[in-house]
Amino acid sequence: MLHVSLYDEAMTPIQVLELVKDMSCYPNFYIAYRILLTTPVTVSSGEKSFSKLKLLKNDLRSSMSQERLNGLSILCIENEILESLNFELIINDFASSTKARKKRFM
Repeated sequence: MLHVSLYDEAMTPIQVLELVKDMSCYPNFYIAYRILLTTPVTVSSGEKSFSKLKLLKNDLRSSMSQERLNGLSILCIENEILESLNFELIINDFASSTKARKKRFM
């Protein structure tokens, strides 16, 4: 039945997944195929991270601490998130929290 259904018309991978699910005679194949469809074709995010790390960790910065290197690498790798932040809100939030902390400790 699967052989006949697949060759009748061109099907997308999602349609094949739905067909296998509806047939319910290949439960292990359904699970494996579902996992296969969710894995990325390439892992460019990992390559991008290593490329950014190579730029950060040059001869001039080879003596920086691991904590600083982690912070700089997160800023470089996640720069889209960084660009969307509103720094005024962050600064005001931090400034107001330090005033409250000063009152508690005095």
